Amino acid sequence: MPIPLLDLRAQHATIKNDVLRALMGVVDAQTFILGEPVSRFEAAVASLSHVKHAIGCANGTDAILLALRALDAGRGDEVITTPFTFFATAGAIYNVGAKPVFVDIDPVTFNIDPAKIAAAVTPKTKAVIPVDLFGQMAPLEQVALSARGIPMIEDAAQSIGARRSIDGEWRMAGEAATIGTFSFFPSKNLGGYGDGGMMVTQDDAIARRLVRLRTHGGVKTYFHEEVGFNSRLDTLQAAVLEAKLPHLAAWSAKRREHAAYYSAGLSDLAPDVRTPVVGPENESIYNQYTIRAARRDALQNHLKNLGIGTAIYYPLPLHLQPCFAYLGYRRGQFPEAERASDEVLSLPVYPELSGAQQDEVIAAVRGFYGR
Repeated sequence: MPIPLLDLRAQHATIKNDVLRALMGVVDAQTFILGEPVSRFEAAVASLSHVKHAIGCANGTDAILLALRALDAGRGDEVITTPFTFFATAGAIYNVGAKPVFVDIDPVTFNIDPAKIAAAVTPKTKAVIPVDLFGQMAPLEQVALSARGIPMIEDAAQSIGARRSIDGEWRMAGEAATIGTFSFFPSKNLGGYGDGGMMVTQDDAIARRLVRLRTHGGVKTYFHEEVGFNSRLDTLQAAVLEAKLPHLAAWSAKRREHAAYYSAGLSDLAPDVRTPVVGPENESIYNQYTIRAARRDALQNHLKNLGIGTAIYYPLPLHLQPCFAYLGYRRGQFPEAERASDEVLSLPVYPELSGAQQDEVIAAVRGFYGR
């Protein structure tokens, strides 16, 4: 049978009754906008992330956009980020009127290279956005040192529940940044049945402003302290996510188990295949299990012919996207991001994946390389 990259139906079958009960509770109450499940879910995410405040919004892209607005990023400002990430990170910078400034990645983790940040800081730098790519937290403490006190927005869209040891203490995704942002897109480890996002912070004033910004810039109906957005976490989505949240730790643990199994079965294929590296300072949630592969496109086609789903995250780094041509970046400027785009391939790692399915994926990869 085919092995999809992600099988949401398999997950739904295990939680169907809980989710339907939660959805019908909202339908029966008819509280579709900022109903009680939203505030309960916000409190639960705040607790998970070890922060004081969690503010739901419509999607993960808006979470970044609202975070930038809360830091007053706008026209004439610069925001530093990675060119090897989903488009939303840089798109949000553009959409508040600021200029994306890219720096290259660490070739081992795929996350932003903190050693390269300091040289990119200028008097116009308003914020820095490290991304926790594929479920592994970026080195936030090193980013903070390089950024020299500039506010940090942690794009944790792929890392809810991940953690990193910072100064000898485990810190959760979203905890150590000025603002952390999450996405609940269906493919995420904690995904809704549609779109959803959230911002987390320890700062009381920032939290109050985020609450205003998501509801047209006001907290009192028909009174607006500033121009904001219409970006609220839907009550139906909050109900789904609240029902799923108790399963998140077990799902992420299963992904780590699958990742270890893959790595054991593929590690001897180096240098043709290089498996993900997660150091002891990080506990990844493996939103993706991403290898580096020689002859990547041919390998992907081979797996496709065998019915095995894969994906390339991401085939063209952001500094080479046509819409950012005005920034003046050129090919070769960020060689590690470009090399990653040519080599990465994500394999199925969802929690419900069986051992037999993993064995089939491993055998298919090994077969391609004649091993």
